[in-house]
This record gives sequence, C-alpha cells and structure tokens, in this order.
Amino acid sequence: MLTKAQLPIPEQVERLDPRVRRTRSGLVQAFLSAVTEKGFQAVSVQDIAERAGVNRTTFYLHFPDKYALLDYSIAQAFGEEISHRGLQVCHFSPDTLRALLLLVCEFTAEIGSRCGRPDPQLETLVEPQIRSHVQSILEHWLVASDSDPGQVATAASWAIYGLAQRWGRAKPRPDIGAYVEQVLPLISGILAVPAGNRPAAAT
Repeated sequence: MLTKAQLPIPEQVERLDPRVRRTRSGLVQAFLSAVTEKGFQAVSVQDIAERAGVNRTTFYLHFPDKYALLDYSIAQAFGEEISHRGLQVCHFSPDTLRALLLLVCEFTAEIGSRCGRPDPQLETLVEPQIRSHVQSILEHWLVASDSDPGQVATAASWAIYGLAQRWGRAKPRPDIGAYVEQVLPLISGILAVPAGNRPAAAT
C-alpha cells in the first residue's frame, strides 16, 4: 500500500464532512464546465462560484484561488482512476506498466479535449500533478529493488508523461493500444533492474 502521505485525494476526501464534500464536488463540476466552455485562462472565481450556486466567500473557504481548485480537481480525478484500476496496490510487471501508460495517455487526452484548443498554461499546471502520482506509484513498485527508487521513478515519470503528451498531440492520433506497445520497451528499459532483484509483489 502507499504511505499515508501518498494517499490519493479521494481517500482524503472521504474523511471530510459530507457538506464539505458536496460543496467541493459542486465547485469541481462548475470549474470543469467553465473550463470546457471558456478555457482555463478566461475562467474567474466568480464564474465558478456562480455556476456552483455559491458566493465567492464560500469558494475561498475551500480554495485560495482557481489554481488550487485545478490542483485538487486533477489530483481527485487521477487518484480515482488509479484506485479504479488497482494501480496503487499492484506490483511491477509488463501488465501493470502497460495499464499505467494507458491511464496517463487517456487522462492527458481527456484534459486536452475539455479545453477544445491547445492551452500551454493549463498543460504546465497539470503536468506536476500527474507526474507526482505516477512517480509515487513507480516508487511503490520499485521499493524492493536494489536500484534507487526515487531516481528511477523520477526519470520514468518524466518519460511516461512526455510520451503521453506526444501521443495526445499527434495528428492523426495513432491507435492507443499500438502506441503503448511501441513505447512500453522504452519505459521498461528505464525501470529495468538486475535479474533476481525484481521488485517483490505488494502485500
């Protein structure tokens, strides 16, 4: 299991008061709707609050600005996908790595489709959130290896995110399954450890 500090946002949200969860959920939905319609840069706190049916004061009780709400939204959505696919409790194998690559490709593409047009600022803000989750998963998978989990996971997380971005920007976009199979050896090479020292299965 991941450490307490690495718990996905959804597990942290479950501990919140139900009213707080409802308000935050409404703010997230309003935020996503506004971003889809107007683009991240044009969205204001007032836009989000109005769509969520709350006032600005209520918004600021939960988030200091729209950037914090973006971080929360991405961490929550990505964390839910990690949990749904069981990636936080499984061990390193070609199949789990393949599933992680698929997730990052699909997730980054979904973000891009919400914007409707390229948004370099949004991409810059989203990238650290996704890479952080990916790095945590990889460190968990590599904890029993003789390599430096932090160093290897950092390098691999950058590669995974970059390759996902490359796929998402391709025109025409190649078949995702074929693309993942094509790049899987690249990531496997970064994560490779000496024979006999493979990470043990998580318990």
